[in-house]
Amino acid sequence: MADAEATTTAPVSVEETRAAAKSRARALYWQGWRVTYIAEHLGLPRTTVHEWKEAEKWDEATPLERVDGTLEARMVQLIVKDQKTGGDFKEIDLLGRQMERTARVRKFELSGKHGDLNPNLAKRNEGPKKRPERNHFTDEQVEKVSEAFRDSLFDYQKVWLRNSHLRTRMILKSRQIGATWYFAREALEDALKTGRNQIFLSASKAQAHVFKNYIKAFAKDAADVELSGDPILLSNGAELTFLGTNARTAQGFHGNFYFDEFFWVHGFTELQKVASGMALHKQWRKTYFSTPSTVQHEAYEMWTGERHNKRRRKEDRIKLDVSHERLAGGFTGEDKIWRQICTILDAQRGGCDLFDIDELRFEYSDDEFANLLMCQFVDDTQSVFPLSALQKGMVDAWEVWRDFQPFAPRPYAWMPVWVGVDPSKTGDNAAVVVIAPPLQPGGKFRILEKHSFAKLTFEQQAEKIRQITQRYNVTYIGIDSTGGYGAAVAELVKGFFPALTELNYSLDLKTRMVLKTQSVIDKGRLEFDASWTDLAHSFMAIRRGLTQSGRNVTYLAGRTEATGHADLAWAVMHVLDHEPLEGETATNRGILEIY
Repeated sequence: MADAEATTTAPVSVEETRAAAKSRARALYWQGWRVTYIAEHLGLPRTTVHEWKEAEKWDEATPLERVDGTLEARMVQLIVKDQKTGGDFKEIDLLGRQMERTARVRKFELSGKHGDLNPNLAKRNEGPKKRPERNHFTDEQVEKVSEAFRDSLFDYQKVWLRNSHLRTRMILKSRQIGATWYFAREALEDALKTGRNQIFLSASKAQAHVFKNYIKAFAKDAADVELSGDPILLSNGAELTFLGTNARTAQGFHGNFYFDEFFWVHGFTELQKVASGMALHKQWRKTYFSTPSTVQHEAYEMWTGERHNKRRRKEDRIKLDVSHERLAGGFTGEDKIWRQICTILDAQRGGCDLFDIDELRFEYSDDEFANLLMCQFVDDTQSVFPLSALQKGMVDAWEVWRDFQPFAPRPYAWMPVWVGVDPSKTGDNAAVVVIAPPLQPGGKFRILEKHSFAKLTFEQQAEKIRQITQRYNVTYIGIDSTGGYGAAVAELVKGFFPALTELNYSLDLKTRMVLKTQSVIDKGRLEFDASWTDLAHSFMAIRRGLTQSGRNVTYLAGRTEATGHADLAWAVMHVLDHEPLEGETATNRGILEIY
C-alpha cells in the first residue's frame, strides 16, 4: 500500500534491538505498508523484512493477534523513551488496560465462558457475599490467644493458672494486682479450647462488664477478632455471660463461674446458693477472688471454714489455717477448697514492678495499707459507718437507675446535681463526687460519679470541677476550704461557680456532717454502685477519737486529723450537709430550691 499515510515513527536507532525492529516492522505491515516501504523507512535490507514476514506468517495473523502486536510495539516505544510527558504516562496506562482486554478475549476463545470476558458478570452470578462467622476463632487464632495469655503472666498469676483445673479456688488479694484482668483471659482461653460456658458474677452489672471489656480487648489484640453480643456466644458454642445482682434469679445458667469481689457483695449467702447451682456438674470450675472487707461479712465464714463446720457433726468439723504464712503459695484445705493469699509484696516478689511500695506506705495509713494491700480483714464494729449499714445502699446502678446514662454527653440530662469536693492535702488525694439529690422530701441521694485525683495542682483540681459543671446541671458545690490549698482551689472554683459553699472545718462542723450522714445511711437514703468498694472502705475508715486535749470526741481517718484520708467519704458528707439536719420539710423546702 504505497500511498499509505505517513507515520511519525522515527528511524530505528542503533540502541534498538533486532526484536524491537521486527516488532515495529510487523506493526507497520499490519497497518497496510508494503515491505519495500517498511525497509526503506526503518533503514533495513528489504530481504530481512521479507524473511520476517514469511517466517512469522504476518499475512495469516488473526485480527486479535494484529491488535496485540500493535499494542506491544507502541508500548515498547513509549517505555524506552527517556523523557516521558504526562500524555505518555496516560497512554501507557491506556495501552495496559487494552492488553488486559485482549487477554480476556483469548481466554474466552479457549473456554467459551462469558465470565472470562466480563469479570463483573461472574461476581454477580456468585450471589450475596457470605458474612464471616460471628465471634469465630480459627485454630491458628486460638493458639495466638493461648500464647499471648501465657506470655503475659507474672509468677503469681502462673500459680493461679497451674491450679485452674481445681474444682474450687478462693483467692484473697491485694488491690490492683491484675486479678480481674488475668481471670478474664483465663476464661476466654478455656472457652476457646474446651467450649465450656463462662459466667462472671459481680456486685453490679458495671463491675461485671469490666470482665467483658478485658475479654474483648484481649481477643482483638491477640487474634484480631472483634467480639460482640451480651452474652458473647462463641462460634464453638461457648457462652460468656456477665451478671450483676440479677444473678439471684439467674437459675438457668450453668458453666465455670468467676465471682469478683465477693467479700463486698450484699447478701452473699443468697448469691452463693445460686452461684453454686450454676456449677453443680463436676465439669464446671468455681473461682472466688476479692480484696478483704470485714470479719462480719457473710463470706468470711466460708473463707475460714466455719460455714463448712456449721453443716457438720462435731467430729467431722475442720480447723483451717488461713494465715498468710500458710496460704501464700496456695493450699487445698480439708474442705477441698484451694485458698491463696496474694499481698502486694507477694505480687512484687512475683515480678510485678508496677508499684512504689514506699510511696504507698506514705499515702495510706497503717490500717489502710494492711487492709487494702496486705489482705488483712478489719473489724468494723468500731467504725462510724460499718459495712453492714452501707450495704443497704449498695445497688446495681445500671439495673436500678433508669434515668442515669453514664456514657451519655449529659448523663443526668438537665436534672440538678450537687457536687462535693475534698481537695488534696499533704499525703492524700483530691476527691470529687456528683450526687443526685432527692426528687421528693425524704427521698434518696444517689452518688452518680466519684473521682480521686492524685498529685494535682490546685489549678488542675479546679479544672476537673469545671469540667463536671459542663456535663451536669450543677446547683450546689460544697468544698473544704480549710488551709491554704483548699482555699486556693475554692478561689478558682468561684470564678466559674460564684454560689460555691466553702466549708471551714471545725469540731462542730465535722460532728454535724457525721450525724447527718449516719441518719441518711441508717434510713436507707444513700445509694451508690455496689462495685465501688473504695467508697465503702472510705466510709468504714472513719472512727471516733479524742481531740488533742482529750476533752472532746472527734472523727478521724488516716494518719492524723490534719491529713484526713477517707477523702471520698468526706466529699459525700459535704453534699449531704446541704440538706438540713432534720431533712427536707415543707418549711425549708423553698430554701433548698433556690440553689
